[in-house]
Amino acid sequence: MLTVSGLSFSYDQEPVLEGLGFEVAPGEILAVMGESGCGKSTLLKLLYGMLPFEKGTIQWKDHPIKGPAFQLLPGGPFMKYLAQDFDLMPYTTVAENISQHLSPAEPEKTEARTRELMETMELLPYRDKKVWRLSGGQQQRVALARVLALQPELLLLDEPFSHIDHFLRNRLRRNLFGFLKKEGISCICATHDREDVLPFADRVMILKDTVALDLRPAKEIFEKPGNLYTAELLGEANLIPIAVLKAYSETTRNIIVYSHEFRISEKSGMPVTVRQSFYLGSHYRIQGELESGKPVYFDAPQPYEEGKNVFLNVSLETINKRMPIEGD
Repeated sequence: MLTVSGLSFSYDQEPVLEGLGFEVAPGEILAVMGESGCGKSTLLKLLYGMLPFEKGTIQWKDHPIKGPAFQLLPGGPFMKYLAQDFDLMPYTTVAENISQHLSPAEPEKTEARTRELMETMELLPYRDKKVWRLSGGQQQRVALARVLALQPELLLLDEPFSHIDHFLRNRLRRNLFGFLKKEGISCICATHDREDVLPFADRVMILKDTVALDLRPAKEIFEKPGNLYTAELLGEANLIPIAVLKAYSETTRNIIVYSHEFRISEKSGMPVTVRQSFYLGSHYRIQGELESGKPVYFDAPQPYEEGKNVFLNVSLETINKRMPIEGD
């Protein structure tokens, strides 16, 4: 188990992370989300022992991680880190990069393991190709296979699919996270992409303004986001006054409503004027405007003409689930 307690770090006396504390269980996948510059990559580097930290402790099982002043090389045999720049051998083949750290004394096992990892990352067609000739996305897949070959107990991933073509990304997500679960490998994945999170992460940590704003199971944090910042990381979200949704309500509170949770009516509900329609393949994302002038986004099966007036409704179940919520 990874245990982090009271972790704080600053760049040039500017706090980046303050008082961070959490645990990661064996085989657990933890996603770390937040806007650019919130400290996601910094956290991974601290966990790997690449940066010094002012306060706190980091420990994997009985092994303390203390930073570069205390250990010559970061990490350890139990932990591997894949950054956004890949540490590959450019003039050797894909297969040679992956098998580099496997035992040469057991060639049959090494070949089987190398093939399994190439299949996981869909690299078999490139096994004999030199790495320098691959695209950025292909190199990222080689780097993923290579760190898996090392059989870590804990894997740290920084935007692991950022260079990979969209049409391959979903398949590779399923392959990679399925492999981690099968092997019982703990993983911390820093990402901005909710598709890396909702289908695969056991828990999600939200970073903002140097602290962990939230840390809960992925399904729970999506269904009951604690604030608009969290909700907007996970979907198209709106902060709506309940009194606007339900005219009979006397509360001044707001609730978060995702765009897909609105129901459209031609007769009654929250009045909205359509401003734009965006085609998203399976549906349209409609940008509307409330009577107050505030924008609102909702999903519809068809586009609406600019200027059309519609009414939006939200189920009582959703309203009750989202109360209470912080103000705008």
